[in-house]
Amino acid sequence: MTVRHINPEGLHRSPAFSQAVVMEQPANTIYIGGQNGVDDDGKVVGPTVEEQSRQIFRNLAAILESEGATLANIVHRRIAVADGHSFAAFQEAWNRNDPPPPITVHAVTGLNPGCLVEMDAVAVV
Repeated sequence: MTVRHINPEGLHRSPAFSQAVVMEQPANTIYIGGQNGVDDDGKVVGPTVEEQSRQIFRNLAAILESEGATLANIVHRRIAVADGHSFAAFQEAWNRNDPPPPITVHAVTGLNPGCLVEMDAVAVV
């Protein structure tokens, strides 16, 4: 499978996201439900967006690994950040060298108790 990240001329370019992703072959699609920064006991890992984001990535990696994939297989991310907290802290924790997938970000009034950020994703293998 080939994944192409596209940023057509005339659209804003950002190091944080691509405008779209094109998958050029049939593949398995993994729809990942919203992940919070909770450990395997269901406890929130820390009081900051960055700490919780790192746990989210560990959770995503475990899900993807179970299907023979990695974070690089993510083709779309949707992030909810609790109102008053910075998306930049989430992006710092992501800080990957791969072409970044498209992203949708929402500021929300609340998430699960103690949680400051949540991410769901679509991955293609």
